[in-house]
Amino acid sequence: MRCAVISRAGQVLANGYLILHKNEDGELRLDLETDGGRLLQGGTIGADGDMTSASQALFRQFFEVWGMSDVTLTVTIR
Repeated sequence: MRCAVISRAGQVLANGYLILHKNEDGELRLDLETDGGRLLQGGTIGADGDMTSASQALFRQFFEVWGMSDVTLTVTIR
């Protein structure tokens, strides 16, 4: 899915794609690959499909990269 990471002030910090990667244990991980080629790894998706912890881990990566905790992730589906 195409997405954008947007700061509280409305600045687009990155554009990219939300993607799922399968790890060596067969678990799915929610990641963001930016148009600039940076891969931000989120957490694993629960066996029941719950993405709460996976998205929380991804947002922690946003804080590490951009130093902001109050960002918005918008998704465009075409």
